[in-house]
Amino acid sequence: MRVRTYEIGDTQQIVQLFYDTIHEVNIRDYTQAQVDAWAPADMDIESWTKSLSSKFTFVAEEGDKIAGFGELEASGHIDCFFCHQHFQRQGVGWLILKQIESKAQDLGINKLFAEASITARPFFESQGFIVIRKQEVECRGQKLINFVMEKNI
Repeated sequence: MRVRTYEIGDTQQIVQLFYDTIHEVNIRDYTQAQVDAWAPADMDIESWTKSLSSKFTFVAEEGDKIAGFGELEASGHIDCFFCHQHFQRQGVGWLILKQIESKAQDLGINKLFAEASITARPFFESQGFIVIRKQEVECRGQKLINFVMEKNI
């Protein structure tokens, strides 16, 4: 397993990983309507490419398969952070987070924050993040619960 920076050719596989993870893993904590709104079948590859390219995006790969990805913004915000359903609980998230923390330190960022899903909250807590508040966010007409979490690095 290696972690590297995002390349434009990764986009299709990342979008599929995002969709599959939400529909196969996050479905444990959210309704079908909520996951359909969060990860619709018709995601725009071009907008994903722009978004992934505009952040410090790290990709974990095993051979030619992307096992997970995470995005860091210059503010210290961790945006998308997902692990492929077949690579859960194998240290992939830890590897990506260590890369994000290293990049944040290089940028002089001393606090990371994220809006973690119900599903991701235990992972972030295990990595030293604390819950600042629970919130309800709207996504394509559905209300979803997540948690604003932060960690000093």
